[in-house]
Amino acid sequence: MDLHLKNLFDRFQEQFGTGPGLGPGSGTCLMNVEGIAPNIIKSMFRAAAALYRTDPWKRLCPAHLFGVRVGKDTDWSGKKQLFPCVQFIGGDGGDIGFHMFRSQNDAKRMTGSRETIEVPNVELLRVTFECDSVMFPSNRKMIKTLSLEVSGNDRFPVVDVVRCTSSGTLKFRNATLEELKFVYAFMQAIALVHPLLQADKEGGPKWSRLMYYEPFIETVDVQWPPEMSNGFDLVAVTISHPPGQAYEEKASSTATSRSSTPTKYAEPLKEETFLDLRVYSNGSIRQCAACEKEIHSDQTLCCGRCRAVIYCSSVCQKQHLKETHKTMCGLYKAMMEREEELAMNIFMFPSATDHPCKWLESLGIHQKGMWRRKCSCYSHCPFGLLPVKGGLWDSWGGLDDEEFPRDSSFHHHMSSPILLSGWSEYYNLRSLPLSSPVADILSHPLTVYYILTTLNISSKNWLLKGKEVIVHYIGPEGELDWMPAFAEVGHMLNGLGNIQIVMVGPEVPTNMSGTTSGIGSRVRVNLIRGVYQEEATYLPSPHAIVALNCGLEDYSSWGGALNLIKSMGVPAFFTDQCEISCNYAKQVLRSAGLHITHPVTPNPFRSPVKHQGPSSNLPCYSNGFVLGVNT
Repeated sequence: MDLHLKNLFDRFQEQFGTGPGLGPGSGTCLMNVEGIAPNIIKSMFRAAAALYRTDPWKRLCPAHLFGVRVGKDTDWSGKKQLFPCVQFIGGDGGDIGFHMFRSQNDAKRMTGSRETIEVPNVELLRVTFECDSVMFPSNRKMIKTLSLEVSGNDRFPVVDVVRCTSSGTLKFRNATLEELKFVYAFMQAIALVHPLLQADKEGGPKWSRLMYYEPFIETVDVQWPPEMSNGFDLVAVTISHPPGQAYEEKASSTATSRSSTPTKYAEPLKEETFLDLRVYSNGSIRQCAACEKEIHSDQTLCCGRCRAVIYCSSVCQKQHLKETHKTMCGLYKAMMEREEELAMNIFMFPSATDHPCKWLESLGIHQKGMWRRKCSCYSHCPFGLLPVKGGLWDSWGGLDDEEFPRDSSFHHHMSSPILLSGWSEYYNLRSLPLSSPVADILSHPLTVYYILTTLNISSKNWLLKGKEVIVHYIGPEGELDWMPAFAEVGHMLNGLGNIQIVMVGPEVPTNMSGTTSGIGSRVRVNLIRGVYQEEATYLPSPHAIVALNCGLEDYSSWGGALNLIKSMGVPAFFTDQCEISCNYAKQVLRSAGLHITHPVTPNPFRSPVKHQGPSSNLPCYSNGFVLGVNT
């Protein structure tokens, strides 16, 4: 009897919910939407399944409101955004799905502490993920007829528009084709950006059980499926938390005069917050951001608010504040506040360096093996032509045998690429001590591997089928002397698939151009001297394009390469060392007509060694951040 009652109660919960939500399905069916085509329904279900896989309900509940902008206001009927405010329901019980509101005020009025409040004359669009067993027959028939994609194990999205009446009843209707298009864009965008939310441990009252998140705003480009495009392939979707955030696009008057889009906001700038903050360090040479004068670090000042910019005197500080820094200080402050998050404290070797030579000396690897490219002592020697003494031990600078990865495969029973989430997992897999500094060099090959097996789904699927993936690697420099490290990519494949890396750049030595090296049994590296846009037509078509520490804003030659990447439509990923460089890179990419489809995120395989720019304290790591286009 108890078991029977439990089953009945579970079924009641599935059908009617026990928390936020508006109860059972209304019987609406996408097949009844005027003007809809089967391909549109398939695209909606694919987008819903992709969102469901990211499991936003694990961290989000109705109190977490998001602002949404899809394209321009003029793109929509009524010349305004259809549903500018969204909440997820199901994280704390009730229906699993999300509600889209006509305004933030509507969302607040309908959000109760435990239940959704039915406010008269308020209309919202809801998407609920219902179990197949409780769906209306019309929806089950549609799912079977069109072979629609399932969300999770047994759930499918149901879309309807609900209006609460003054008599306390609910009226339902099908969403319009335009409303479905808005929902599609939101689902695609939120699946990408909600994992980027950062917990605000000091936000909200200490007694509250609600998780608070830091203010957030990010724009991604969503590709319309052909049946929704109406002549436009992509649309910019901006997600913000809390609603009402807006981009602050200010330009400076110097070489850094590009608009920047902070992902976190500081209080309004007041000039009196700028104090002379003396910086004491180990005697390295820095450079004043205003007059470019070289100064010892123990004689420098920095902005007392953001702590990011270096000056030689209070005169330069005040001048720079007035001319350019005032518009950028809030952005720099937000980036500096990520310093602790970006630091990799798991390692037991020094993780910050003002003097590369001294850092290498402290580890006993200065001017040895591949480490010779980590300081300027061998800058006279062209890339790719460092003298090679012997085997792997010499290449790793004479580190102890247990401190560098051996040239050996993994003994796994199943042949399948090993998927990694970060350095801790890799070091454990390779049984390396956390005192080993090899991550500083392995950042390059493992970033490439991470892109191919985690960020780029098509290349991952290709490898899982045991096929070869071709990568165009633009602009190699020090990597040309790190070929032994790239052998690790082949070991990670673990007996399945092959990778061909075509390195193209002006730093490839003339005598090495056109050569092919077998780096282990599953990785081949082709070297081509020249600029990418001129050589690409002679190369095999790639599955992905990568450019590490790219510096898009620093080299004019990128213009032709980006135009080619746009015309090819191939997924391309870029890394850069600090967040401000990525903001500039976004502007360069957008000015070339490319759309950022993988937002700027910290790279889990960034080098753990922090560097400093001559006039900046911003967190800076080799391959620190990654972003992508055409993904």
